[in-house]
Amino acid sequence: MRTRNTNGLGLLWLFALLSLAIPSAEGAEKIGAEEVMKRAYLAEYYPGDDMKAKVLMRLVSGDGKERIREMSMLRKDLQEGGEQRYFIYFHRPPDVREMTFMVWKYPRRNADRWLFIPALKLVRRIAADDKRSSFVGSDFSYEDISGRGVEEDVHQLVREERLDGREVYVVESRPREARGTEFSRKLSWIDKTTFLPLKEEYYDTRGDLYKVFSADELKEIQGFWTITRRTMKNVQTGHRTEATFQEVRYNLKLSDTLFTERYLRAPPAEVR
Repeated sequence: MRTRNTNGLGLLWLFALLSLAIPSAEGAEKIGAEEVMKRAYLAEYYPGDDMKAKVLMRLVSGDGKERIREMSMLRKDLQEGGEQRYFIYFHRPPDVREMTFMVWKYPRRNADRWLFIPALKLVRRIAADDKRSSFVGSDFSYEDISGRGVEEDVHQLVREERLDGREVYVVESRPREARGTEFSRKLSWIDKTTFLPLKEEYYDTRGDLYKVFSADELKEIQGFWTITRRTMKNVQTGHRTEATFQEVRYNLKLSDTLFTERYLRAPPAEVR
């Protein structure tokens, strides 16, 4: 007569109960595409309450010719994930020196954007339809600088994979409205740990790939993961823009008054 191994059965029941009581890490990371993009939006555009950085842009043509843009950037959040202010001051080259750019960003409506051109002593309001235009001749658009609202697109989780040794979500985004957009769809590779975009592919209205973004360097600064080197490349022309963020600082308690039209003509000491 065989006896039952009750100790073995007891252990099996214990493991079964534990597996029900403690959700796996993999299960905890199962989130929808829109939630992924909301977290990515906050991680990229809203770290800290405010931010200051120096930005060096290298504009490189398909034949290797180079132009430089050097600027200081201020950012202040009025609301987490909502209203926000940007101020940019250009140091060089001489043809853009002392030029300033300001953004007032709002949730669920077009941002207000102003550009001061010192040679003309003119403050120009940038129309909402120009948000996808080139930012000072670079491969980044005005919208790329301050971000595109998550609600403006429909998002779908395509797959999960590894990119450069990191676990990522791959999300496809399509504009809800074709008017005012230059892409028909976008693919984003979002890091599961930092929720920063490691790569983005933009497809034009014909469905052809035309622009690729890559996060070339990530650093943790004051507890916030930050893309300190990034590239946007137009694969159809071969032109690319490399942007390096230096001297990045968060939570400086920047004053609201720095982000007003009066400072477009007379930039504050914080950006000079």
